[in-house]
Amino acid sequence: MVTVNLGMLHYVLDHVYGAFMHRTKMSTPFFSRGWGGTKLDMLENMINQLFPDLGRQSLPPTEIQPVWKTVWETRTACLREGVFRTPCEDQLLGALPPESHIARVAFLMPKSVPPQNMACVVHLAGTGDHTFERRLRLGGPLVKENIATMVLESPFYGQRRPVLQRGAKLLCVSDLLLLGRATIEEARSLLHWLDFEAGFGKMGVCGLSMGGVHAAMVGSLHPTPIATFPFLSPHSAVVAFCEGILKHGTAWEALRNDLAAEKVAMTLEEVRERMRNVLSLTDVTRFPIPKNPNAVILVAATVSSISHHHFINVCQYNENWNKFTSEIHFLVYLIHFHVC
Repeated sequence: MVTVNLGMLHYVLDHVYGAFMHRTKMSTPFFSRGWGGTKLDMLENMINQLFPDLGRQSLPPTEIQPVWKTVWETRTACLREGVFRTPCEDQLLGALPPESHIARVAFLMPKSVPPQNMACVVHLAGTGDHTFERRLRLGGPLVKENIATMVLESPFYGQRRPVLQRGAKLLCVSDLLLLGRATIEEARSLLHWLDFEAGFGKMGVCGLSMGGVHAAMVGSLHPTPIATFPFLSPHSAVVAFCEGILKHGTAWEALRNDLAAEKVAMTLEEVRERMRNVLSLTDVTRFPIPKNPNAVILVAATVSSISHHHFINVCQYNENWNKFTSEIHFLVYLIHFHVC
């Protein structure tokens, strides 16, 4: 009888997936147009200036007024879609592509009880999740528990995707930071709207993979305690693009050539180190502890070439960030979201 090491099998499957999708050059790589020039410089400066104050203040979310339309309605639930102007400050708004200036959101709500007697969870997008559909599937069972679901379409994704971008393959490194910053601000504004305009009694934020990173940041920065549920998420984008599978899908030569055009000569290893330094700005461990650490639950993969075990570092927040699953990162997408 042969004993199979499931952890090793999962690890091999992750690498097979990475080799098939990225090393075969079947798709456009990430960051094929370089670093992003002055946009990246602006974002680095803005984020570095922000962090000294994060631990001392709860930045108030910007108020928004979504415009809603009803998609369908039954006796027990209704689905609405809304749009609103992204609440990012002018400097960030100018850096975002025009297609991303208007945010889109889906809102699935039970009709059996008033908002003050129910909860609502804001679901943030993982890498490549361009539509509402997958996350709304999670909301279906929640409706029966009197929990509403709000699904945010991320900048650079879905109808907010720039015309020259192929799929989820962001053109510049600066786009990744812009995507994250705008998503965080929009999610915080939606939570504020749910609290003060819609009157919900309880609120939370969750996300898978990249969406989980953003959810952790939203939970950290929001001025009031909220439930926070990052699912299969690394502690920063460094894990995915410098250590995990996505490093095989990154346009390293294009990034080196972009630096060379600015008279900065670097080896590929030095380019990777610069990428690591830039993406360290996305590290959740730099953020303050959430207002109620007991309302935070982390589900982390014990074996995965994308997120691996690196989010365990965030357990410094609270021992509750400590629920693990041995399921492989991309297999969770295939099995749970039926994308195969």
